[in-house]
Amino acid sequence: MAYTDDAVLAKLSALNETQESIVTVAQWVMFHRRHADRTGQLWLQRLKDSGSNKRLNLIYLANEVAQQSKARKKDDFLIAFSPIIAEATATAYKGATNEVQQKLRRVVEVWRQRQIFEIPIQDAIEARIDELDKTRSSGKRSGESIFSANTNSVPKELVPIVSPQQLVTKLVLSTKTSVNAANQDYDKLTGPSAVSPSAPVHAARLNGLLKTLANAEGAVAESIKARKLLIEGLEKILDTNRASLAADEAQISELSNRRTEIDNKKRDVEENIMRGFATNSNPSTPVGVTENSPGNGAQHSPVTPAPEPDRPEVEALTPPGYPQPPVTEPIPEYELNNGNSHVSYQQSAPAPPGSDLLSSLSTSYGRSPSAASGGSIKKRKLNDNDFPDLGGDDGLDADVAEMLRRDSGGAL
Repeated sequence: MAYTDDAVLAKLSALNETQESIVTVAQWVMFHRRHADRTGQLWLQRLKDSGSNKRLNLIYLANEVAQQSKARKKDDFLIAFSPIIAEATATAYKGATNEVQQKLRRVVEVWRQRQIFEIPIQDAIEARIDELDKTRSSGKRSGESIFSANTNSVPKELVPIVSPQQLVTKLVLSTKTSVNAANQDYDKLTGPSAVSPSAPVHAARLNGLLKTLANAEGAVAESIKARKLLIEGLEKILDTNRASLAADEAQISELSNRRTEIDNKKRDVEENIMRGFATNSNPSTPVGVTENSPGNGAQHSPVTPAPEPDRPEVEALTPPGYPQPPVTEPIPEYELNNGNSHVSYQQSAPAPPGSDLLSSLSTSYGRSPSAASGGSIKKRKLNDNDFPDLGGDDGLDADVAEMLRRDSGGAL
């Protein structure tokens, strides 16, 4: 089937909600992609003239064509739908049932997830739907966007330009549509391939072209007005940021100068400290402080250590003393031999170190207290005259007495 306006309208009228019908019409439309602009205009006009369910089917058709064009990297229909898709979606959304609106929202979410349209176009589509939700007579929404991308809060500095920016975005689409329509009508009437009709028909077409050009001119004028308002808000923000920038630059310059000043002072203090170490012979005395100067010994350099006190004298670690026995005169020893007595003194060798301790221990455990305090033991050699006289046979056996006489006689 050749491409004509009637053929396009016939295809759109035969469209139903089945997937087969949508795919078939989409393939036919994409086959004639060189007429994408004209197809987009006819599609929008057919959508406005249709009911709620038919509008949903036309949105499904646009979705199929746009996604196939994106996948095949053919931008003809993406360019043709961009100026009119926001208006078409708002028209289909307005007055529709809640079920149809939910389906339309799902389609718009798919466009954002798959990045079918450019960000400004996508934002404009969602903004139009949000406006319709806010102005609904029943069941008003709280003002939040139904799309997750618009839930982020806007900084308060940018709030004054949000509305002008939204207005500019909305006018861009409508302006582009009006200008494209005016240019097409103008080319048809004034182009080199244009056929001159009869005068009455020509006059009617010129009159229609005047209206189209006037509409396009008015749309462009509104766009210019909105852009000026947006630029005014942007200039205010720009001036505020410029003043803040100048203040920040002055502050950073002041902070840099202070940091340099403090760094130089720190170096001077360090050099003075090192110079004091080199010139002062007594490292414990601060530079510039003498013995007679006031405060000597009370103030010291924060780096030079204070003089250390003298070490205390500590007694040697020795064991405690033990009591020594009293010194006594040596007792003479008598040797009685043949009636001659020879007196000799027994002197003991000098005691080794520590013998006094051992002696005290031995006397404490081995001797009675009287023996320990009596001093040295007398050593004597006794002759037979030293035996006591026991007197006769005073209690002695006769044999024992005889043995004693023999021993005493042999010794003499």
